[in-house]
Amino acid sequence: MNDKAYEDAIVKSWHKNVDAWTNAVRGAQISSRVTVTDAAIVNAVVARAPTSVLDLGCGEGWLVRALTDLGLSAAGLDVVRDLIAKASARGGKFKVLSYQEFAAGKWPHKVDCVVCNFSLLGKELVGDVLRAMPAIIGASGHCIIQTLHPAYVGEPYCDGWRQGSWSGFSSDFVEPPPWYFRTLSSWLSLFADCGLHLKELIEPLDTDTGQPASLIFVLASAGKA
Repeated sequence: MNDKAYEDAIVKSWHKNVDAWTNAVRGAQISSRVTVTDAAIVNAVVARAPTSVLDLGCGEGWLVRALTDLGLSAAGLDVVRDLIAKASARGGKFKVLSYQEFAAGKWPHKVDCVVCNFSLLGKELVGDVLRAMPAIIGASGHCIIQTLHPAYVGEPYCDGWRQGSWSGFSSDFVEPPPWYFRTLSSWLSLFADCGLHLKELIEPLDTDTGQPASLIFVLASAGKA
């Protein structure tokens, strides 16, 4: 498959797994999220003391609700209409918007923080999204990305498309989405190319294994000290 076909397959998979994903998140079925990564992303956002937050690729909306409960003004975007319907049913600010539309400037509001929580799975489209970030976060805002830790993917350490897996998830999940793996140096080069500067690198630890459960990048517009 070419890059576009892979990107399309990601969205197709999420359309097919709306109910399974919503049940897994709301039923606390994903142990790494319950024990480490959910709290890690909330803490990373709160540490930057934003007043307004945009969750890009918000899914069923748990992060927007968590941040709203902490007194922040939070909104979520996702291309999957049924996920946005699930999110909206529990209250909050949500909108159907594709990454292509976001990259083209269809989100008109500046915010203090854009969060991408395990939601940057593609290749070229991720670069398009990140190039749009400086205009959204301005000179004083931040972009915070949580992703898989590149040292623990169990495959050759080189950029490339990988086949997804629902291993460890319920049998309700179908057609796992592919995802594009980047080395740490590749991520950093991409950020620089997109006008973003790394402010902080966080490696949340799994207390059971002592290994990093994820990797969190805290970014600002290039040139910010």
